[in-house]
Parts: sequence; structure tokens; C-alpha cells
Amino acid sequence: MQAIRSQIPSASRAFANSSRTFTSSARRPLARMQLIGRLADAPELFATSTGKELVRYAVGVPTGPRDEQGNRQASWYRVAAFIDEGPQRDYVLNLPKGTQVYVDADAKMDSYEVEGGQKRSSLNLVQRSIETLSRPRNQELNQSEAATQAAAGAQ
Repeated sequence: MQAIRSQIPSASRAFANSSRTFTSSARRPLARMQLIGRLADAPELFATSTGKELVRYAVGVPTGPRDEQGNRQASWYRVAAFIDEGPQRDYVLNLPKGTQVYVDADAKMDSYEVEGGQKRSSLNLVQRSIETLSRPRNQELNQSEAATQAAAGAQ
């Protein structure tokens, strides 16, 4: 028993000096953004110079306190999504303006020069996932009015 106790302190020192990894994949830089906001317009399909298609849309995220009219300032973010042809891309392309969405995206800052030598930078967001949280407010009202009219017509 005494022999085992004498070995424990040296074993714990060896363990403290070793490093442990929690993943088998290589460490990568991470820059992600999560947005909850409303679509500025319906998403659009574009072709890149290489012929690959991508879906682009903008999301407005309200920030800060409300003003006297009850409105808030909004920050606008442009998002690109490389979605293969199929039901998921059709679903995203058919989301109407004003839909509240949750977007998880990879973020990257790109710098470039414009005419006159001015340096500019832009934030590029590439969608990882998107979830619809609610439909546009006016569309919800139109659906409830249609349901009310259908119920009145049935009487």
C-alpha cells in the first residue's frame, strides 16, 4: 500500500505536465455571427463568375432604444448562402420580405482599394444555417383577415 501512495504524487505531476486535446480536428480560426432580424427583401439567386449559384439576401437587425415614433435604428447585413439546388434552396428563395429569421454565418472582413487609392473594407457573411422565426406582420394580418372572411362566408 505504501508503494502505491509513493507513486501517486509522481503520477499526478506527470498528468499535470501533459496536455490534453478535446478534439481530433486541427485548430482553426473562428469568426461567426448570429443574427436575429427581418429580411430586407426576398432572397435572390445569383451566379458567380465560376458558374456556381448562390443565394443573397440582407437582414436588418434593430438596435438601440426606440425614438418618439416607436421606431428603432437598424444595422443591415448582407448574407450569401451556397445552397445546392433542392427543397432547402426553394424554401429560402420563397421567404417574403419582412420574414423574421435567425441566421448563423461565418464572418470575414475583406479590404480592397477603390478609385483614388482609398481603402475600404466590407464584412462578408456566409450562411451556415437559417431558421424562420415568424412571417411578415402584414402577411399575418392578411391571413387572419382571409380566415375571418372565410368564416363569415360560411355562415
